[in-house]
Amino acid sequence: MSTSFERYQCQIALPGFGIESQELLKNARVLIVGMGGLGCPSAQYLASSGIGTIGIVDDDLVSLSNLHRQILYTPEDVGTYKVDVAAKRLQLQNPSVSIIPYRLRITSSNVMELISEFDLIIEGTDNFETKCLLNDACVLSGKPLVYGAIYQHEGQVSIWNVLQKDGTYSPNYRDVFPNAEESQVPNCREGGVIPPLAGMIGCMQANEAIKYLIRSEETLAGKLWMMNVMNGRTQIIKLRKTSAQITALTQSVQLMSCEEFMQHQKNFESIDVRTKEEHQNFNIGGKNIPLDELEGHFSFISSISNPIVIYCQSGKRSMEAVRKIKKEFPEKEVFSLKNGINEIPR
Repeated sequence: MSTSFERYQCQIALPGFGIESQELLKNARVLIVGMGGLGCPSAQYLASSGIGTIGIVDDDLVSLSNLHRQILYTPEDVGTYKVDVAAKRLQLQNPSVSIIPYRLRITSSNVMELISEFDLIIEGTDNFETKCLLNDACVLSGKPLVYGAIYQHEGQVSIWNVLQKDGTYSPNYRDVFPNAEESQVPNCREGGVIPPLAGMIGCMQANEAIKYLIRSEETLAGKLWMMNVMNGRTQIIKLRKTSAQITALTQSVQLMSCEEFMQHQKNFESIDVRTKEEHQNFNIGGKNIPLDELEGHFSFISSISNPIVIYCQSGKRSMEAVRKIKKEFPEKEVFSLKNGINEIPR
């Protein structure tokens, strides 16, 4: 056995694996989008298994609330960029693999170029906009996408858009969740998540990537694997293709940091899309138009000449509001306040 492969002896010894599969992993290029609860364990196990090149993408900073489930980070890392910390830790874990950090937000303007350099994409994101964007980009470019999602005590894994023997592709995200962008499911911070679940789902994503890369016929293509860690139940649902067509990427919502907004607030019209009660308890100015009442105020929005900044508590409702406004007024410059007002001192 090659000296460089000695560390992988236990997986090479697996029936049907061997040196050939290890060579496939060594030559593989995998991109992980989102270095949070799913991306951390997924990246660790892919690095330890000998994936030759691993790209990691995230524009977020480590926060104290991340640490209970994002296992690459320590309290000393709070306030630093996740990809910078993760790249160093992964490289220490396995110096023989190449770790490429991308400190950026995936958008419709950069996603196609970014994924073009990789064989397989893993998404560990916590928002539907990025899940849909990655799915659509992978469908348009013919690349497989490993999906993972966690919420409270439940998780899901699948692999979308795998080329089949008959020349067709397996189901993708929009075949299963056609209107995902319109969903309002809370993220981990809002809805909660049990820490081990993130590790289990992230590891399952890494396992799915390895199976695909070594050309196993036992992947989750056309299937959705689900588990509940409270009762220990798992199940697999068979999926089917639909008539959903993906012909172009949806334009990404423009984000603005709280710092930038506060510095230039007088240049913007701001709208708070939280409830009236939330607005009264605490706000950073602007007009209060709850999200479910937005369409009834389109005449007011039509009259606004300045760029508009929409805000809410976490950034989820504001992104949905931006999409609605841009659909009605494509020419308007509209931003969503990144991460909402959660971390603004009261």
